[in-house]
Amino acid sequence: MLKKILVASLPLILLIGNVCAQSLGSKDVNSGTLEKMIVASGSVSMEVDLNRLNGIRVKNVQPTELRFETERNAFFTVLVFNNELRGPLPSAMGIVPQNSAALPSKLNASFNQLVIENMSWGESYDLVVRDGKTGFVFFNIEGQQYTYEPSEHRLTAQSGRLLVSKEFASAIGRPSEAGVEIGKISFDTILRPIEVTNYVDGEVKSETMPTVSFAGSTPGPDVVVGDLSGLAQFGSSVGTQVGLAVGTDSCNFGTVDLNWFALPSVDHPVIPQNLYRMSGGASNNDRFEQIGQSNVKHAFTALTNNICSLGCNGVGSTHLGSGCSDPYSASLNAGPNLGSRAWINPFTGAYPSTANDHTGHTHTGPSHRILTEINDLSTTLNAGATYYAEAQYITPHEYAWCQANPTQCNMNNNVSYRQYSVTGTTSFSFTPVSTTQRQKTAVTAWTGSTLVPIQPAPGQDGIGSISYKVTNPSPGVWHYEYAIYNQNMDRGIQSFSIPLGSGITLSNFGFHMPPQQPGWANDGTVGNAGFSSTPWSPVTTADSVTWSSETFAQNQNANAIRWGTLYNFRFDSNRPPQAVNATLGFFKTGTPITVAIQGPTPVAAVNVTVSGRVVSAEGLGVRNARVAITGPNNFFRWATTNSYGYYSIDNVLTGATYTISATAKGMTFTPQSMPVSDNITNMNLTGSSAP
Repeated sequence: MLKKILVASLPLILLIGNVCAQSLGSKDVNSGTLEKMIVASGSVSMEVDLNRLNGIRVKNVQPTELRFETERNAFFTVLVFNNELRGPLPSAMGIVPQNSAALPSKLNASFNQLVIENMSWGESYDLVVRDGKTGFVFFNIEGQQYTYEPSEHRLTAQSGRLLVSKEFASAIGRPSEAGVEIGKISFDTILRPIEVTNYVDGEVKSETMPTVSFAGSTPGPDVVVGDLSGLAQFGSSVGTQVGLAVGTDSCNFGTVDLNWFALPSVDHPVIPQNLYRMSGGASNNDRFEQIGQSNVKHAFTALTNNICSLGCNGVGSTHLGSGCSDPYSASLNAGPNLGSRAWINPFTGAYPSTANDHTGHTHTGPSHRILTEINDLSTTLNAGATYYAEAQYITPHEYAWCQANPTQCNMNNNVSYRQYSVTGTTSFSFTPVSTTQRQKTAVTAWTGSTLVPIQPAPGQDGIGSISYKVTNPSPGVWHYEYAIYNQNMDRGIQSFSIPLGSGITLSNFGFHMPPQQPGWANDGTVGNAGFSSTPWSPVTTADSVTWSSETFAQNQNANAIRWGTLYNFRFDSNRPPQAVNATLGFFKTGTPITVAIQGPTPVAAVNVTVSGRVVSAEGLGVRNARVAITGPNNFFRWATTNSYGYYSIDNVLTGATYTISATAKGMTFTPQSMPVSDNITNMNLTGSSAP
């Protein structure tokens, strides 16, 4: 099969058609050097009327300067022909704050992830300032004046007017201020060429990709998802489900060419795809759930593109060269011949040569693609929700290199994501909202959450994370939301436990997982049955709440959290949050680990009194009976009954479950267990005559 690649090129005549004959000379119109360049470094300045931005009207106040540095080797792309600026292409550059200011809360929350983006042709504004993760536009820019100094490769922009966007004006509660000029923006950047093409009489005579030392270059092979594109539905729905796919561009950030041998060789990357949704609550960000997962695309025949603007060394075919890129369109990643994840060890990258065998089963629209429930996409059922496509590369070459070069391990940075908007109720279309977030898992987009990395066995297995968010939806009620993500751990996750204590009550339990791919012949699961979809049910005791799947010994196809998947756990509680240590148990191998997260706060333990009466079967008080209380941490207290059978035991700590027992000559008593959260005055024990 050949890859279908659409190469978007601008004819030379369009690039130089508006250059007057006086400047180039008519004989040179179709000849010259075209340089495609990116921003190597630079600075940005915004002079902003913060009083106006914060809704305060004050006359004759000097604007506040917000200073930024551009991200190194930002992919803000510019064309230069014969040393004359032709203009930026649709692209973006991240800007890193160098000072702070009193900003509106919406802007402040995004201040560390802003980008300046040059929009596609035909948009209302050439440039915008937006949140690089969510795509939210804060300012439109107009009137900027570019200058270019070829001897220094220096591009500057001056006098750009910052206009409040319609959505930002609405977010700050002043929709009438949409389009209001709030300040000026300028930037000063140094460019570097990534592609140089020489034309003679309109024909390409030579093309070069300058080899440079680029920021982020790493020793060894290092393939990452450089870009995601073209998320789409493929085929017809079946029942309640549809199949999706997203295009991926691989980029080798490493200095070593990456092995890319096609099947039946077992030394090439595989590419899984996932889909997530953020929704719930007043701001539609209470929860972050995985709603779809695909099987894997087996890579073949590396190309020598320069999509990531790294400076491709020209090596392709059976290797992805250093700095080179290899595109797979969404239609190519849609299969239908995608291999099962069950064959793949995500840490070592190992799989058999039969890992993509499709004999013995037929394909439908959703088969092997990002399997997604229609109800999870329908705009009528998910108003305000946001969606995120994610892709990953798993490759045996990186593992082999890491084993031979322990300081050059690049296996844990191969995941990227991109936000999309969704249109439709039964069939669906998708539009990208922001740029691809390279080397970041999708769950990092969960607004207001805290992410805790996990790595149970460094050097022996992969990584994952627990993200959590606690909200207070009503007085006296706290909602606890947890998202457990397994990126590339082969061992899988089998259980999740949160400690509890005195005075904690839980309600409204919830669990969520993405749909499992159905089993098919040769799919790598036991009996070709596919993985189980049995939900994890909570088991609550006085000390903990625990969710779990079957163990590996019980069922090798059990519904564990396998690699490339995210499961959700949730509940409401009457108690506010505190720092606790949750426990994760593993599926295939490994001892449990503890992870610092937040859970409900127990009522503070205090000393209380447990009292009552010891009586015979006839109801008469038993004198001189010995009453004992035992509990956690070797707790032990005792007392002797008085003439009427009454007893009292002091200094009993609340927040635990205790066992109360009694002994008396000639009588037997049944011990009783009960949680203690306050004074107890009627803890009575009734005896019977000893046989």
